[in-house]
Amino acid sequence: MKKPELLVTPTSVAHIHDLAKAGADAVVIGEQRYGLRLAGEFTRKDVREAVDVARQYGIRVYVAMNALFHNDKVEELSDYVRFLADTGVDAIIFGDPAVLMTVREVAPQMKLHWNTETTATNWYACNYWGRKGAKRAILARELSMDAIIEIKQHAEVEIEVQVHGMTCMFQSKRSLIGNYFEYQGKWLEIEKKKYEKGMFLYDKERDNKYPIFEDENGTHIMSPNDICIIDELEDMVDAGIDSFKIDGVLHEPEYITKVTELYRRAIDLCAEQRERYEAEKDELLAQIEAIQPKHRPLDTGFFFKETVY
Repeated sequence: MKKPELLVTPTSVAHIHDLAKAGADAVVIGEQRYGLRLAGEFTRKDVREAVDVARQYGIRVYVAMNALFHNDKVEELSDYVRFLADTGVDAIIFGDPAVLMTVREVAPQMKLHWNTETTATNWYACNYWGRKGAKRAILARELSMDAIIEIKQHAEVEIEVQVHGMTCMFQSKRSLIGNYFEYQGKWLEIEKKKYEKGMFLYDKERDNKYPIFEDENGTHIMSPNDICIIDELEDMVDAGIDSFKIDGVLHEPEYITKVTELYRRAIDLCAEQRERYEAEKDELLAQIEAIQPKHRPLDTGFFFKETVY
């Protein structure tokens, strides 16, 4: 049976070694000037080193260029795409059509993964961007299991699904945190080079803490829970989903590595030894629960929510 790719988000070049040994098949890297909500910041030097490390282990490197690009950045896209092509990355993740047009112009051989975060919700849209040049569609996190399987049945491109980690609930290009503190008569220096892990929006009614951070792309508010379906992989493996993603944004490297190791075992067993997977999956979930940060409860996201039309 075909195994889905295990795609993970490293926090640094050194972390790629650990993830590869834990069983990752591919990694997503990039810098916040071009990519959204990455687990780590990778300069051009880091990208070169990351590709070298990945080649040692035989894993793939995808670079995120899924930010929205205003006119002030469009002119520099060709230089960055050309650099990525020369470096030998395996694919570029994009949402803005400006990236697609730039790749067509300067690196037509480059593989593209379409990711608009919330609008990849049906197979027709996936196939449309496939006809425009995308090899893969990264599905929205707000889809049910039934919808995901239906999309895969009709898709003419690879399908990627996030199986673990937090979800972005809101993004604004504005500096909302800095503006808030300025309005309060206070001054807070927002670090643009790394994500602040200690800031939350607190919903007293639901008793939820929503991680919030600010970077070059604006303000991001994340889900209060982490998706985890390590014990519910059967239907997607049977459907032939091409890639399972573990999103490690705002998590520690050790946590991401351990989760990768557990999903590696779950995927292998689910694809090759289904009875053993059924016997072990509850224990695999329990191992993740044991290391899960207390302020990040686990749930199954939208996978089993009823679709309302």
